[in-house]
Amino acid sequence: MSDIRTPSDRVDRTPSDRVDRTPSDSADVCVIGAGPAGALIAHRLAAAGHDVVVLEAGPRFDPEDRIEQMDDALRPAHGRPDIWEMGGNRDAFTSSGDRQYPLNHARVKGIGGSTLHWQGMVMRLHERDFGVASREGVGADWPIEYDDLRPYYAAAEDALGVAGASDNPFEPPRETPHPMPAFEPSYSDSIFAEACETLGITTHSVPNARNAEPYDDRSACVGYGTCQPVCPSGAKYDATSHVEKAEDAGARVIDQVPVQRLEHDDSGEAVTAAVYATPDGETHRQEAREFVIAAGGVETPRLLLLSESPQYPDGLANSSGAVGRYFHEHLFAGTGGVIDRETRQHHVGFNTTESHQFYDDPATGTESGVPSADAEADDLGAIKLEFFNYAGPSPVDAALSDGGWGEDLRERVADTYGNHLTVGALVEQTPRRENRVTLDRSTTDDHGNPVPEIHWEIDDRTRRTIERANEIQEAILADLDAEITWQVGPTETGPAAHHMGTTRMGTEPGESVVDDRARTHDLRNCWIAGSSVFPTGGAMNPTLTIAALALRTAEHVERRL
Repeated sequence: MSDIRTPSDRVDRTPSDRVDRTPSDSADVCVIGAGPAGALIAHRLAAAGHDVVVLEAGPRFDPEDRIEQMDDALRPAHGRPDIWEMGGNRDAFTSSGDRQYPLNHARVKGIGGSTLHWQGMVMRLHERDFGVASREGVGADWPIEYDDLRPYYAAAEDALGVAGASDNPFEPPRETPHPMPAFEPSYSDSIFAEACETLGITTHSVPNARNAEPYDDRSACVGYGTCQPVCPSGAKYDATSHVEKAEDAGARVIDQVPVQRLEHDDSGEAVTAAVYATPDGETHRQEAREFVIAAGGVETPRLLLLSESPQYPDGLANSSGAVGRYFHEHLFAGTGGVIDRETRQHHVGFNTTESHQFYDDPATGTESGVPSADAEADDLGAIKLEFFNYAGPSPVDAALSDGGWGEDLRERVADTYGNHLTVGALVEQTPRRENRVTLDRSTTDDHGNPVPEIHWEIDDRTRRTIERANEIQEAILADLDAEITWQVGPTETGPAAHHMGTTRMGTEPGESVVDDRARTHDLRNCWIAGSSVFPTGGAMNPTLTIAALALRTAEHVERRL
């Protein structure tokens, strides 16, 4: 009998009759979604004295369960969706295009959102990322520049708690050091450093939203190594931290209440209510003065499309037709192999060294060994090189995968563990109108609503960028005399679960969904927070930019109040 716990086994941990899920009588702000963007905005507005209600589709997970979740994560029978109760009709979706999109593999519905299982790397976008269209003739420029977001990046680093050395010569200018010192480079980092020095590749530390020392009432990292999909110690930041701060400041956070649609006034100029369902089968209307949608890059456009009306027949806030369009991701490129010496793989569960040398100019070569790309720099997207500390199988994976006992087990683990190396990369994807989130009206969720359909394809520019990343990776491993045993290139690549662009920011109402403050062009009291507003995504993990934009948007919402 399987011991896998399904979503239906675990979601209703608190009887519905013990939780008040009726709407608040009067609310200044209704925030939809309790991930990092929604949590930060709710906290800032509640701390300023405003009446805030947060509606979250998923459950409130008990931190006491995290050790058990880690135990599940170590067992080969449990996939990542199982750990966080994803799947079933509630989370149904469809995928079209030339690639199947694995949506449920890397998202969490619940208080804390996908920060409950994220890797925790937090970088600022580069200055070039805000003007790619002007610089390289692709995508769209942001309506703001790096300097507009710079103070909010610093505030976001303080809020999340970021450990970093401020030693990256390629990053944009910053005003203060990171709040905590960086984690020490791993043993495998020292091996990569030898090759990178020979090849003329500059390496530097990785900013991590995990505690290198006690910070904000959370312990220092204790090295469980299961950062994805769960941090049992709480040393890695997740948005439950700011949900709790918001509640302490007076916000009301309601779980298991998926919003079904948004209603607007007769003029079509303001949202009047969020209609949500409860586990008991009831439906309620939460009214508020201002509404902030922070439901992620897939569920946010889906909610707007579900909220169609005579004034908005193509979906709420969609006079531009851009809702759901320009869906883009970060793609993975990787090359791995084995060398004839110990690498101590899996001693650290997260990255501690990377290189942004090929970010602004991915075509450049080095004098010592990395060839210049055949393509020009403007024919390639950004590349962020990552040096993995968790390459190859872990001892637990090796021990549990095939069974066996005694000396046979010891020999098999010894044969598969200890000499693996991997160079990874995040690669920029060019936003294209054809990549989109729409409604699949032939398939419905547990409330009878059409599920999201993700149409996702990879363009030639992105393919060339992945090939360029592989070329650099091969040069590094060749310098180490490694035997390359696998490679993820353009035909095998997959997404990093960074859902961007589906309600993009812009100055022209006919080409974008929100303005430079993240307020929708069509409705004066409807705001969108999260990576769905990114016109482009560069090759940086998006959470720090999500947090910085959320803090900036919170200021604008407060001015309206």
